[in-house]
Amino acid sequence: MSEFFHSVKLDKDKCVGCTNCIKRCPTEAIRVRNGKAVIASERCIDCGECIRVCPHHAKKATSTPFEDINDFKYKIALPAPALYGQFKNLDDIDYVLTGLKKVGFDAVFEVSRAAELVSEATRRLVNSGKLKKPVISSACPAVVRLIRVRFPDLCEHVLPLEAPMEIAAMIAKKEAAERTGLPESDIGCFFITPCPAKVTSIKMPITLDESSVDGAISISDIFPLLSQKMDKLTELEPLAQSGIIGVSWSTSGGESAALLSDKYLAADGIENVIRVLGEIEDERIGDLDFIELNACSAGCVGGALCVENPYVSKARIQLLRRYLPVSQNHLKSAEVPDAMEWKEKLRFSNVLTLSDDLSEAMDIMNKIDELEERLPALDCGACGAPSCRAFAEDVVKGVCTEADCVFVYREKMKQVADTISSLGGVRLPLEGN
Repeated sequence: MSEFFHSVKLDKDKCVGCTNCIKRCPTEAIRVRNGKAVIASERCIDCGECIRVCPHHAKKATSTPFEDINDFKYKIALPAPALYGQFKNLDDIDYVLTGLKKVGFDAVFEVSRAAELVSEATRRLVNSGKLKKPVISSACPAVVRLIRVRFPDLCEHVLPLEAPMEIAAMIAKKEAAERTGLPESDIGCFFITPCPAKVTSIKMPITLDESSVDGAISISDIFPLLSQKMDKLTELEPLAQSGIIGVSWSTSGGESAALLSDKYLAADGIENVIRVLGEIEDERIGDLDFIELNACSAGCVGGALCVENPYVSKARIQLLRRYLPVSQNHLKSAEVPDAMEWKEKLRFSNVLTLSDDLSEAMDIMNKIDELEERLPALDCGACGAPSCRAFAEDVVKGVCTEADCVFVYREKMKQVADTISSLGGVRLPLEGN
């Protein structure tokens, strides 16, 4: 495996260098160079924002091909609860779960089941007083990576629990091994994912040596096949084993509501997430116990790999919950199981650091400040960088030249023209004069 794996990829043939993506990337991971976008691998958090805003579909997310499930003797689907919001008039989750078995899976384990266990574990840890408040949810891998890159002081606030996807895979494999007698190496767990960040978290987990999930199939890829099978169902298997708490994780505020406390904040959409994280860092957030943050608008139902409008999906989830019990899954012991907790603390990823040497970093910072003062402060993106500050950093690092700013270039050309004119007595026409 390379040092950095990313689900989000660039199709250079489709890219026209329009700069839409550079302005929306939350970690300034994208530049436009020589008329094409370039993604800085070490900065990318796979939030999928560039996929949403690219009008030419030059950004795409790679996921596990459906055929890869056949590499295992026993195949388990791990549907994200966001999957349920993709279907019209769904009044029984068993339609989706039975459909997944019809498309080729041997068994189904709802990720919402594991979400109910994580909710209970979270309540215990928050109420124990052992965690630094406000506690920030660790469920969204894009947010966790964003914190590592841009908000290092908040790493100690992140909830030290594995995401429901990982817990679901651990339990599903153990139960399947006991049921079938097969070794866990012959059992494949495939997450039905709404977003590219989950794909990356499987391939390159932050807090695990290796993920228990063997692949991530995008909702958009499996949706046509699954819909076809669901339309032909004449009999349902009683497979659903989760309740309101678990299914509600698919939408913003669902995880927080499961804490059974009013002292929480839930925000969705990457720009809102950044704003909230900044206020936590500045200690401007009030007396709250828990912060739920989702990089995607409306929560996981807004993932870049979903097929339905996120707010339509959210409304469908709300209707579906009416038929469910509150919760069907609980921890078996009074203590939070060790398998659910992180083995090590979340650590800062210094990909944005100018230099490991403090004096050198200060010197670079001063040069950036000096150059930024000479720039027009328009943040137009015409230079291929998201802001004048980012452009100044690129120039100091030698990635580009100051003349790549069209306003600096124009001013220099005007100076050259004025010099030639004064020497030769001829006034050269310039655009705008």
